[in-house]
Amino acid sequence: MMTTRSTWGSKLGFILAAAGSAIGLGAIWKFPYVTAMNGGGVFILLFLLFSFTLGLAQMMIELTLGRSAQTGPVGMFGQLAGKAWPLIGLMGVFAGFVLYSFYSVIGGWTIGYLALAIDGSVVTSNTQILKSIFTGFVSHSYWPILAHAAFVLATLGIVIGGVEKGIERASKLLMPALLVLMLILIARVLTLPGAWDGVKLFFTPDFSKLTPTMAMDALGLAFFSLSLGTGGMIAYGSYLKQQTPVLHSAAWVVGLSCAVAILAGLMIFPALHVFGLDPAAGPGLTFMTMPVVFASLPLGQLWAMAFFALLTLAALTSSVSMLELIATLFLDEFKLPRRPVIVVLSLVVFLCGIPASLSFGPWADVTGWGKNIFELMDYSVSNVMMPIGGIAVALFAGWRVWPHVAQHCGLAGGALWGLKWSCRVLAPLLISVLLLKNL
Repeated sequence: MMTTRSTWGSKLGFILAAAGSAIGLGAIWKFPYVTAMNGGGVFILLFLLFSFTLGLAQMMIELTLGRSAQTGPVGMFGQLAGKAWPLIGLMGVFAGFVLYSFYSVIGGWTIGYLALAIDGSVVTSNTQILKSIFTGFVSHSYWPILAHAAFVLATLGIVIGGVEKGIERASKLLMPALLVLMLILIARVLTLPGAWDGVKLFFTPDFSKLTPTMAMDALGLAFFSLSLGTGGMIAYGSYLKQQTPVLHSAAWVVGLSCAVAILAGLMIFPALHVFGLDPAAGPGLTFMTMPVVFASLPLGQLWAMAFFALLTLAALTSSVSMLELIATLFLDEFKLPRRPVIVVLSLVVFLCGIPASLSFGPWADVTGWGKNIFELMDYSVSNVMMPIGGIAVALFAGWRVWPHVAQHCGLAGGALWGLKWSCRVLAPLLISVLLLKNL
């Protein structure tokens, strides 16, 4: 008996879910640092330029392919091209699986730190204490595993409800909550003496830093911050109604993603400037530097709780798309029921994430090529599988099935010509440069 494929209940629901997929922890802990180190406003301009050209084109392609095929990446490649092409989709699903396995470990850290903020123990200006707390937490023999499990369970609780009643409903709650928390924190930061000097530094272009390397950093951040390269947007696009305009929807997703990245910079950089703290990327910024800011504010514990709640929401909005991507393989290709698929996949992801969770503590000595297990998983996905996936999708759309893409993307004239040659030449070339640069 044929079953009707689930669809997004509204265009707003899809936009919020897709933007949530793109808005992850990287937007909050990487964008402010990279911008500060690369000339401020000039980096932002390049980031926006690449986001609304290459990024938007690539997102349109993935959404168009998913919507027209009405199936996940593996089925899409098989349906539109047959033969060996589904292997590209399988690689994307595998990349999503590895990504979710270690991303849920970091998501667990945000939950753990939210608990520590509620407890008040991380609200201190003593950097040595903060470093000790972070090191002690991530190297513990079981706390990171429990936090990892809590995050996987939270993601499971959302995705098990399906597209409309699970992911879309949660996105309509999580995304506004994330934006409200971010705006409240920005409003508080901008009331600090000297904060506006930090804003000027953040946005003022320093053209002396405009180099090919900086441009490639902006390109890489623009591409990878949009959840491109694994097939996640193909999966989300497969739930779009055929009449949903792809360009309009993709532009909203890119716009929201860029807006949140810039808002994260406004939330973090002026605060660091006021208190004379050096910007850092990744966990150092979120878990060891920002608590110093909160400790210096009245009601610092409250602001710390809001910040780590914000991080948890950002992590969750991304993780649901990762789990849904993996699930499409079993839901679409094997026609298995959603609930057992989501439960079993979550259990497998939890088990596979344990080595990454322990790689800063009991298993820290387990290394390969100078990297621990967590770093190896991150490197293989971010530097190898995602770029290869992006190149493959662009070439597939531009050369193998271009007439199909042209028929379904909703563009005409010069815009269609631009999309065609972006897929055929520009995107593969630029992403190949990124791939070689990061190897």
